[in-house]
Amino acid sequence: MSSKNQVTLPVAALRAAGVGPGDVLRVEVEEDGVFRLIRERDPWWELFDKLAGSDLGVTTREELEEMRDEWER
Repeated sequence: MSSKNQVTLPVAALRAAGVGPGDVLRVEVEEDGVFRLIRERDPWWELFDKLAGSDLGVTTREELEEMRDEWER
């Protein structure tokens, strides 16, 4: 742990857990000195994964991101 309370996680552990850049992680304290990191699911991606390939005209995550950017304006 750094002096700024930052923790570096091994790349191999991140890959094994399927965690990557942009993922949001929640920290839960299990017991003294034991933490659990839990990836938060983005409801937009869950909806996209359900509807991918359907007749919405959206076929890639990039296209979905563009649509989300337009909605936020």
